[in-house]
Amino acid sequence: MTAVLTHVQLPAELPAARRILKHPRLMQSHRLTLLVVLANGVVVAAGNHSIQTVALIAQLNFALGILVRQQFFVNALCRLVMRVPKSWPLKLRWTVAKGYHLGGLHVGGAICGTLWFWALTVIAIGQVDAGLQVTYCLQSLLLLGIVMTSRPKFRAEHHDLFERMHRFGGWALSALFWISAIQLGNAPAIVVLSITTISSLLPWVLLRRIPVDVLRPSSHVALVSSNRFRPMAGSTRSIARHPLQQWHSFAVIPVAGAPGFRMAISRAGDWTSDFIDNPPSHIWVRGISTAGMANYGSVFNRVVYVVTGSGIGPVLAHILANRVPMQLVWVTRNPVKTYGQALVNEILTAQPDAIIWDTDADGKPDMVKLAYSAYESTNAEAVICVSNRKVTWSVVHGLERLGIPALGPIWDS
Repeated sequence: MTAVLTHVQLPAELPAARRILKHPRLMQSHRLTLLVVLANGVVVAAGNHSIQTVALIAQLNFALGILVRQQFFVNALCRLVMRVPKSWPLKLRWTVAKGYHLGGLHVGGAICGTLWFWALTVIAIGQVDAGLQVTYCLQSLLLLGIVMTSRPKFRAEHHDLFERMHRFGGWALSALFWISAIQLGNAPAIVVLSITTISSLLPWVLLRRIPVDVLRPSSHVALVSSNRFRPMAGSTRSIARHPLQQWHSFAVIPVAGAPGFRMAISRAGDWTSDFIDNPPSHIWVRGISTAGMANYGSVFNRVVYVVTGSGIGPVLAHILANRVPMQLVWVTRNPVKTYGQALVNEILTAQPDAIIWDTDADGKPDMVKLAYSAYESTNAEAVICVSNRKVTWSVVHGLERLGIPALGPIWDS
């Protein structure tokens, strides 16, 4: 199959002025983060602020960061985008399809909320009693710990510490926010804090322990199934072996004509390795399944799914849902040996024209050329890539530099 790509000629790139906006550093989520920072800069420039005002502004920023990630909000936004008429101009639908980049507001709100609280701690010196000052100092220290462990490189290398700091530090912060807001008598901040607290608690109120069946077609992957709940097609769900330990999100695939879901868990670290080698009889789930990035591709008339390895999981849900005409391109190691004949048959039944590239037999392809070839030959309007960070960004931004709409995960959570 490799020889086929040698004849693929990519079109000319966009003009430099448009091409620069397709750089990963300038993706929509980063622009939204910058927008929040600039908006806060305008507020700072507006003049002096009282302690109550600074505390309220800080809480409003955190509310933005929390609510934009609330599961019910994410699903409502996705369903709204999925209703966009396909008769709209392609450029407009391309813009709307980037709705999942709203996570940039989460980052911007968290950054600015932290800076406002640090400023509040300094401003409060000599103006509040010792007890409230100590509360502010503890908040600032916890925020510093959360910020330091949230840096992308640190998260990748020390994910367990990041998760514990984010969860337990966040709970401690919430308690301290309530203490300081009540001590200060800041009624508006208390209202905002009430909303964010309810939003944060809701997924934990829906915490459940459910039975699962685990099939291991190979040492590389575990196929998990459960007859509980019926998720939205193309959504993801966080699962854990213990509710206070590690949580990991995986794409869920509805079971045709029945309640329940399936998910594919590939070996990609200590947690997934232990899950595959020592499969549990039960798992914990919290909240509801949340709409995934690929759902936004339903605004297009025809799409190409370019996936590698277990990226087939989230894509399979869309293939089975059959929301939009599509072409599947799956690049993986020996698919039958790795994922089992049953799964491969299910894919080919739903998508007979699927292109399955076996890297064991054909080597690794030029992913941008492979994606473009499928896009051009099927007259698609967009490409959706589900792979690791390096491949996804190379495909998404490689195609967008050519003026081709492309979507892919942005790893902002």
